[in-house]
Amino acid sequence: MKKRLVLTVVLGLVLGLAGVVRAGDTATVAVSANVVGTCKFLTGGSVAFGDLDPSAGTDVNGTVVQPTFWCTKGSTYTITDDNGLNESGTTHQMKHATLADTIPYTFMYTAGGTGSGRNSTVTMNIASSVVGADYINVSAGGYADTVTLTIAP
Repeated sequence: MKKRLVLTVVLGLVLGLAGVVRAGDTATVAVSANVVGTCKFLTGGSVAFGDLDPSAGTDVNGTVVQPTFWCTKGSTYTITDDNGLNESGTTHQMKHATLADTIPYTFMYTAGGTGSGRNSTVTMNIASSVVGADYINVSAGGYADTVTLTIAP
């Protein structure tokens, strides 16, 4: 019985000391991220003037397939263009396929805004036209240009 009593006392002391020896603590972990402002074109576009008839010499509006894009929600974006491959200063020009003749054209669009997120596609609003006087004295044939758009948040 004495043995049992000693064992109980020793066990009580060990358990009592264990509560004192084991002490808890807390720590904080800082978690952070930075979402970058991003803009991506989803589709390109095109402008087609069709057949330009020098005998009519009328101004012609292009038929436009509008490019689409998205930008990170809340990001302010700007759109610029390179004035095309055949620019003259800041004037956009289509060039004849094999000759030096060119036809100037307008190329206008809204150059900025605020993104609404990846699931909110934005459609550009390009408008383009050719003035009749600019094509009544050029050579017959195909004319083309390529305009590169750049979008940046």
